[in-house]
Amino acid sequence: MGFKIPLYIPRLGGNEKKYVNECLDSTWISSKGKFIKEFEDMFADYTGVKYATSVTNGTTALHLALETLGITKGDDVIVPTFTYIASVSAIIYTGATPVFVDSLESTWQMDPEDVKRKITPKTKAIMAVHLYGHMCDMDALRKIADDNELFLIEDCAEAFGSTYKGKHAGTFGDISTFSFYGNKTITTGEGGMLVTNDYYLFEKAYHLKMHGVSTVREYWHDVIGYNYRMTNICAAIGLAQLEEAGETLAKKRRLRDMYNEGLKSLPVIPHAEAEGVYHSYWMYSILVDNVKIRTALREFLYEKGIETRPTFYPAHTMPMFTHVYHKIRIAEELAIRGINLPSFPEMKTEQVNEVCTAIKTFFKY
Repeated sequence: MGFKIPLYIPRLGGNEKKYVNECLDSTWISSKGKFIKEFEDMFADYTGVKYATSVTNGTTALHLALETLGITKGDDVIVPTFTYIASVSAIIYTGATPVFVDSLESTWQMDPEDVKRKITPKTKAIMAVHLYGHMCDMDALRKIADDNELFLIEDCAEAFGSTYKGKHAGTFGDISTFSFYGNKTITTGEGGMLVTNDYYLFEKAYHLKMHGVSTVREYWHDVIGYNYRMTNICAAIGLAQLEEAGETLAKKRRLRDMYNEGLKSLPVIPHAEAEGVYHSYWMYSILVDNVKIRTALREFLYEKGIETRPTFYPAHTMPMFTHVYHKIRIAEELAIRGINLPSFPEMKTEQVNEVCTAIKTFFKY
């Protein structure tokens, strides 16, 4: 059905059309053109990293990051099970093994103590996934990585604009990745970014994303690389989005405030913001008491023309991974109780009120 209030609509009120038309007029529409470097430079400056290279999407960014770090068959990568499948798929692409850890009930992010328990001699890296716009405990994870001589990767697909103790997502890892899919806080339609403060990692990542082509000999390839290059058109949209990022993030926070006010006293638990974290609220998410209530509430909202989504199913419960026994309690509980409510930046007050009123009606408040 066509939803009266959809889950997400991208905010496209800036220079997107102007910059895309400039690409078309110039004929620079593929992986060369001025907007690529402008977007990369502005993104690096915005997030506070030294180097940024654009790619085709968030999943390829993760794969490129893992390949750049030399992750391969025989290596283990620790990753939260409560995440979108792309975090895990990228590990599988390299031949490495994902090792699943639980989440913290308070923040929904990966549990540092469980990370410690899962480290073995085969562990090569920790992948911190900042879920739904809230950041992980980066002090704890950085210390664990350093103490055990492990790489730390940040999957910031859902955390553009989020900060931890004043520092942006993506600035704590050895290498970090972002997604610009159509429903992300800033979008290029499809696209991603790899960022790092390490020049050598940046150079290797750039080399790999460009088919491994030699810098000194034309059409000579010294490694097997990938075609992970962003187009100039996508970069043009991304630059326009980045110019409006402050306003977009402010609208997300306003949306959070309206939902918190409208849902207070109801038997739902909003995804809260921990001390020291600036939650970008990619999605406004809530927990209900159990999976039966979640199903009934989502069906009720659907009938009212309000689109919702369930929180992600834990990766360890999916068919590809059930050959290894896992029981990961908190992640499993969060996954079956969570709902993402409509979260687009330009939501009007009356639309938020309509969602909240429908939820109050469901609970008979």
